[in-house]
Amino acid sequence: MLNLNQENQKIFFLINIKKKIKLAHYIYLNINSDLMKSFLLIFILISAVSCKNDSIEKDHIEQDTPNILEAEAEAEDSLYSSNIFNELQDEKIKIKQEKLINQTDDREDLNFQVIDQHYFKDEDLFIIDFHYPLLNENNNQTFVNFNKYITDYYVNVTGTEAGILEDKELICDTLRINRFKEKRFINYKVYNINDRLLSILFYKENYYARTLNPTYSFDCVNFDMNHGVFMKYEDFFLFGSEEEIRGIINEIIRKSIIQGDLYFDCWEVSEEDFLKYKSNFVLNGTNIEFYFDDCVMCPSYTGSYSIEVPLTDLLSVLKRFGIDQEEYH
Repeated sequence: MLNLNQENQKIFFLINIKKKIKLAHYIYLNINSDLMKSFLLIFILISAVSCKNDSIEKDHIEQDTPNILEAEAEAEDSLYSSNIFNELQDEKIKIKQEKLINQTDDREDLNFQVIDQHYFKDEDLFIIDFHYPLLNENNNQTFVNFNKYITDYYVNVTGTEAGILEDKELICDTLRINRFKEKRFINYKVYNINDRLLSILFYKENYYARTLNPTYSFDCVNFDMNHGVFMKYEDFFLFGSEEEIRGIINEIIRKSIIQGDLYFDCWEVSEEDFLKYKSNFVLNGTNIEFYFDDCVMCPSYTGSYSIEVPLTDLLSVLKRFGIDQEEYH
């Protein structure tokens, strides 16, 4: 059954056709040329078909309008929900980062030994903001090795700038505008378990062009201040102990997930990832804390960047770590 609007359109269509037929009949009777009469008949047919198509098209538009409006409303709801979700994710990321930044260390107790350095540069294409430690060489000449490594290799401001500019060239961002300004931040935490061993956590906060949130990566440095040498995994743990330590770490992760500490979005550390990050640890009090980059153990928006393992859980695999193991038996 036609609704009222459709019925009115039908009546209007018939009246319009009737008027055109009357006008055409009058013109037809007053035309002497057979050719003109033929043209007139063709014109009448085209007009009728055109009116019919216009009416059908109007019907289709009116029938489709509610569907279009409904689709637009659904799209707006979806966009709103997406924006809310992104805002919640951003807030979670900030909470996770603030927990790391606010973590206490031994910097104040080591101010006679550790000299804080700050390098800041704000250019059209990038911002570099580096905080890093140097050791007071007046206290020990072996600290020269540490300072040279940090300034020439790790911080390496010149190399950082060159890398950013090279990336910009690769993505053809040669307009030198602030819209896609990249940011490189470095800061650190320092721990001193005894007079011999210095553990330093470097955390890098990188804002890459066209990304919404920064990514975090970590480097850990363990320095033997007596001998002026850097220490790696093999200096602390027995040969071939990787799988046992990875098992201990994953057991802590599983328990934390069950308890809700790391939530259900985190996962166990793979063999490949552990081998890559096995020297990424600091000694902090009576724990060894292993650090992993974003999305290695947990997504950027939840969980933790690190796993703390009590030294008492590692006695069977510890080789040496600058303190007397008997303290923990």
